[in-house]
Amino acid sequence: MSEACNHHCEGCEQDCSSTTCTPPSTSTAPSARWWRYPAAKGGVGKSSVTAMLAVLLARRGYTVGVLDADITGPSIPKAFGLTKKAHATDMGIMPEETHMGIRVMSINLLLENADQPVVWRGPVLSGAVTQFWTDVAWGDLDVLFIDMPPGTGDVPLSIYQSLPLDGNIIVSTPQTLVQMVVSKAHKMAEMLHIPVLGIVENMSCVVCPRLRQAHSSFRRQRLSGGSRRPDGRTGAGESAPKRGHCPPVRQRRNRTRRMREMDPAVDAVEQLLKN
Repeated sequence: MSEACNHHCEGCEQDCSSTTCTPPSTSTAPSARWWRYPAAKGGVGKSSVTAMLAVLLARRGYTVGVLDADITGPSIPKAFGLTKKAHATDMGIMPEETHMGIRVMSINLLLENADQPVVWRGPVLSGAVTQFWTDVAWGDLDVLFIDMPPGTGDVPLSIYQSLPLDGNIIVSTPQTLVQMVVSKAHKMAEMLHIPVLGIVENMSCVVCPRLRQAHSSFRRQRLSGGSRRPDGRTGAGESAPKRGHCPPVRQRRNRTRRMREMDPAVDAVEQLLKN
């Protein structure tokens, strides 16, 4: 292959030894640790947990980015209060930044109207998410969180196979039906050999505003891709991931408690960053 090769083989007059060219990798892809938030079930609070973890790590001094991979139901810009649109430069698409410096990329930052629906088929959705990695000028990041769409279809599979993931954080709620569906995402991660760093049980209890006591809304369930053995290990023979329990937020004074409940998941992420 010639040193002047432009990687466009069609119509090329040069006599190369190989006609299978690999384009050079883009310089916009971030060199950071990648964490993905699957749930398989919609409405469990993946976006809320992603936003809270990003804020907590930013408070600890890390440079954080959030990639909103839920193309048909993007929530991240709203969670951070972002209304400006992303713009393109010679370096690539520039992510928007929150007031804490968290870099965010979402399809809603490219649409003319935030309520405009995205009616695309699976391969197009997967391609858009891949471009959010390759074509966005993320810069130097310590960690990049990926807020996933529900399910185990084209987009999650493409992300597993295309992006250099370091681990998953599973988000669920206490209901038996929800945890049955969420277990599918956990088992998918095990099938593709992606480590599960932790399980966040969102809306796990109700906090009494007067007595400040937590009361479970549902009977405690086990979520680890199967039943949990007495020795604290999952059915797959791996150590049980750390668990966090988050109460719903109805009043401002409960938000500190909700953020504190995220500490096990944050500690798991920070430990990997230090390794």
